[in-house]
Amino acid sequence: MKALKLLFIRHAQSTGNQQKRMQGNGNYELSPEGQQQAEKLAHRLFLESWWPSHIYSSPLLRAAQTAEILRTHALSAPLPSLVSDLVDGIEAEPAPAAVNSAPLVAVEYADELREFQNGIFEGLTWEEARQQYPELCHQLETTADWIQIPGAESLLEARARAHQFIQSLLLRHQNGDQIWVVSHSWILQHLIAELLGCERSWRLHARNTALFEFWIDQSRWSQGAESRFNTDLWQIRRFNDCYHLL
Repeated sequence: MKALKLLFIRHAQSTGNQQKRMQGNGNYELSPEGQQQAEKLAHRLFLESWWPSHIYSSPLLRAAQTAEILRTHALSAPLPSLVSDLVDGIEAEPAPAAVNSAPLVAVEYADELREFQNGIFEGLTWEEARQQYPELCHQLETTADWIQIPGAESLLEARARAHQFIQSLLLRHQNGDQIWVVSHSWILQHLIAELLGCERSWRLHARNTALFEFWIDQSRWSQGAESRFNTDLWQIRRFNDCYHLL
């Protein structure tokens, strides 16, 4: 299937992840373990001959560093498909013939891919938040209803920027393009919901460097009627895949 191929990637472990901080839009670098995770993922994508034609990333440091590790580890001579097809039983397609002489793809940073702007909680652990904002934290712990955190973006604002990014992606790209999108666990939930056409956003427990891969027949994306229900045209190839970390 000649498709528009989308690979959504959660960033590798950051120092904020290690410390269990609510990172939000804070700039936390990758931890040593996170750097290893990104390198393992880069090696896996190389073995699969997964060569991106375009790379998008959140501008936040932990995502940008992950994207850069993946980019610089994308070697100029991917494995032949005959070989890569035999690696862990993973399907792969031949890399473009011009790849050997092609420059590395530049990373394009998109603000829509930033993590949740979490206002007064940014940078705090939950225990620190409890100490500083005990009443608010008690409310959050005792109800499933959405409570707006002071200074934070709303759920509608977050879903709107996810919608904006997905629509821009589908308008800008065509079948044959192979795209990496490096982002964050919270906003990934909304990005994937938008791509799948869900009215609701669904909780996903994405591990660091988890992969979500979709193949889309972009030429038929806007067609109505029965095309929408033809599963040959829209494929989920993997979902929350962390095999490279085992």
